[in-house]
Amino acid sequence: MKSRLILTVAASALLACISAGAFAATPQAGALNCAPAPAPAAVAPGEVPPLGFRECQLPNGLKVYTLRDASTSNVTVQVWYRVGSKDDPAGRSGFAHLFEHLMFKSTENMPAETFDRLTEDVGGFNNASTWDDFTNYYEVVPANHLERLLFAEADRMGSLVVDADVFASERDVVKEEYRQSYLANPYNRFFGLFAPQTIYQDHPYRRPGIGSIEELNAATIEDVRRFHATYYRPDNAVLIVAGNFDPAQLDGWIEQYFAGLTNPAAPLPGNNVVEPEPTGPREATFYGANVPLPAVMLAWPTVPYGHPDRAALTVLDGILSTGESSRLYQSLVYEQQIAAQASSSPDFATQAGHLTAYAIMADGKTPEEGVAGLRAEVARLRDAPVTEAELAEARNELIADLLRGREGVDDRANALGFALMWDGDAAAADREVAAIKAVTIADVQRVARRYLSEQRMITMRYLPADEAHPPTEPNKNVGAPVTVADLAPVGEPTVLLPEGRRAAIPAPGPEVSPATPAVADFRLANGLRVLVAPTEGVPLVSARLSFDAGTRDDGALPGLATMTAGLLTQGTATRTAPEIAAEIEGLGATVGAGAGVDFTNVYANAPADVFPQTLALMADVVRNPSFAADELERQQSQTLDGLRVALSQPGQIASQSVGRVIYGDAPYGAPGSGTVTSVPRLAREDVVRFHRAHFAPADATLVFSGAITPERARTLAEQAFGDWRGDGAAEARVADATGAPRPPRVIVIDQPGAGQAAVVAAIRSVSRTDADYFPLTLGNTLLGGGYSSRLNEEVRIKRGLSYGASSSLGARADEGVFTASAQTRNDAVPEVAELILSEISRMGSERISEGELSSRRAVMIGGFGRSLETVDGLGGFIANLALYDLPMSELAAYAGNVRAVTPEQIERAFAEHLPGSEASLVIVGDAAQFIEALRAKHPDVEVIPLSDLNLDSATLR
Repeated sequence: MKSRLILTVAASALLACISAGAFAATPQAGALNCAPAPAPAAVAPGEVPPLGFRECQLPNGLKVYTLRDASTSNVTVQVWYRVGSKDDPAGRSGFAHLFEHLMFKSTENMPAETFDRLTEDVGGFNNASTWDDFTNYYEVVPANHLERLLFAEADRMGSLVVDADVFASERDVVKEEYRQSYLANPYNRFFGLFAPQTIYQDHPYRRPGIGSIEELNAATIEDVRRFHATYYRPDNAVLIVAGNFDPAQLDGWIEQYFAGLTNPAAPLPGNNVVEPEPTGPREATFYGANVPLPAVMLAWPTVPYGHPDRAALTVLDGILSTGESSRLYQSLVYEQQIAAQASSSPDFATQAGHLTAYAIMADGKTPEEGVAGLRAEVARLRDAPVTEAELAEARNELIADLLRGREGVDDRANALGFALMWDGDAAAADREVAAIKAVTIADVQRVARRYLSEQRMITMRYLPADEAHPPTEPNKNVGAPVTVADLAPVGEPTVLLPEGRRAAIPAPGPEVSPATPAVADFRLANGLRVLVAPTEGVPLVSARLSFDAGTRDDGALPGLATMTAGLLTQGTATRTAPEIAAEIEGLGATVGAGAGVDFTNVYANAPADVFPQTLALMADVVRNPSFAADELERQQSQTLDGLRVALSQPGQIASQSVGRVIYGDAPYGAPGSGTVTSVPRLAREDVVRFHRAHFAPADATLVFSGAITPERARTLAEQAFGDWRGDGAAEARVADATGAPRPPRVIVIDQPGAGQAAVVAAIRSVSRTDADYFPLTLGNTLLGGGYSSRLNEEVRIKRGLSYGASSSLGARADEGVFTASAQTRNDAVPEVAELILSEISRMGSERISEGELSSRRAVMIGGFGRSLETVDGLGGFIANLALYDLPMSELAAYAGNVRAVTPEQIERAFAEHLPGSEASLVIVGDAAQFIEALRAKHPDVEVIPLSDLNLDSATLR
């Protein structure tokens, strides 16, 4: 992600590229050759609507797909290039991902970071992702900025420029991305580095997309320029535009900006390695540092994306591992309790594919138990037919997920892009539902026998390193079919033109105002408040039932609210946990619950035609949970295993420790998920008491959003909850959740061998209803809310010290906790800590310019508008207004509230509420690499060995 979404990584030195100048040629009118637009199709209830894109092509080979949707105020512009990590040259792994970073820098007509000015600063966003076979770049902006994005995408396709400083900075950023993704997260090393190089024998898919630091450092500027010239060309790209636009105007802009681009004379390098059939089973064992629980994986080569057996393998995977009713979860996690996690994943790329099944073992369980459990479940698929119920459930889940994947215009554009890249046919996306529905029981067993045999199986084990078994190093000497010599030659480097000679970026057009729905508001006779926000679009409905109780109400048992919420779907008076899971998944629905600090939310999302059954099930788990003792024991074991995994990662350790530093022993101080000592102490009577005291209609709010009318919502709410009275008298909420303010602390939690360090600055914040909420929220957006925020500018963009730095206001019902954080290499901890503290202090001591603030207003308003485009996002926003007793008029007033904030208000609010001098520091990493330099600046630093960390104590000891 930029972020940037990674399935691959980055590189080094001075760059500039030539294809043809972005606007060197004048296109002929009518150059865009388009097929007739598809006629609107009638869609039955519960069906997935067709994508409906119009297909066009320019003479230079660029394919263009457009879809107009006047119901949104936004537009998405996407360019998909058929170059992925498989195309990285030999000895230069990570090149495709390198360009995922560099393509956001300078062009002939745009200085570095212009893309962020054109997207984030106007209320949109941009990002990119690198896959085995392709790289996609995408933006969502208010519709009046469409022409500007087309200009920018064409300019970086035809005239990319990167100078030496940017090249060096991005190389450092990628190193931090590597450390964060693979060194700080022990299991990503297994899944992302070791597994691919073991599964594939010859194909370049075996090289992880992130590449290796060594090969990126070995790259020359000439290599980089030639890679761009070879692959970033019109005949190797697809342009997708979806949203609110004038079709004739859009066609003219596409011709104006893209038709003049030309292709290099050199052809695209050939790259179609045929992966050999397995000649027998294989095994491999790897070791990793800070691995809390062993993991195992079974893998089988299968088929590429376009193969007729893909649909059957997809359904097979659904039966094997989708949801809590799946075979792997039921067998390994629920019944045998030998695994903390168990799942499978099909990977279908353009030229090859595989399916994996894995388990992260439960504490005390052996890898051999995991291998045996996985093998047994796969053998069941080969040896006996699946049931009709399992088949129907998997189909319904897959089709419902396709429906959810088409809520927004960018979702629909993504669906089309993936179909084009993997299948080569735009219509493949619309054939997906029919292909899934056509899969039979016999098909599932046939593909299991054909592909998932013991003779084709690869068995991998991932174990904690020790003195006898040091950490395994990834294989960095992996060949590739493309070489540097195969890349296109380039001439003189393109450079950023002097300001007076640059092509002018188009001005934005007339603003398209976002609309907010009217919210119906009524109560049932039992006091339950019901809010309804109808929307048009995909036939989905969301429901959210919220209660005024959260982890602050845990008392002496941290984790109690979270455990109560988790147990709701684990059995009722009439349904067992497996029956609930099967019913949810059979409907293609999602039903679940979670406890936040102040509130507990129970949620449901389902296709409109099955929503009544989904809501009835949701009501049952809320009103009639059984809280069976054996289910509590299962949840306790799973929670403890999850904590063990979390406490192996620097970022997770820091986030769980911050509460104690800011609030001490007060209710807000305890980790909401519980601790390794509090979770085992939870008893059934504690959970029953919590539910009886806090789950009652008079203190609850039910929010509907999506394809539902207020009248229909009232009827369904009465049927599901009208006769609900609650089980007992509600307990009063904790009066003082925050405790007395505490002095700042500087704490280092020493994790020897940590691959990266986490740095967090924390200050007691404000409540959601504080008068300074909007000034602080807008100020936080400037400080650490997005790629172009001040923190990210200083830490990542200027210095390459982190993959990303950010901040969060953390407003709650009472005084929340503000945090600013980054992960960095261990030796850079002192520098990153001082940068974060300096930027926090600057917010309350320097006046922000109106120009800088206007772009951040757009960020907030744009993010707000996009959040309302999904039924869950809309429902969640409305529910939060209700939970904090804010009027529903705040929905329509949001943009005005943001626009009304002044620079003076932000400076004053930060100086009063979030002074940098009051910040505590929580740092987790390998202390030996930075403690002396940190102590020179903070002589009162406290060092706590990770082995001594006590999250039950305000002292953390």
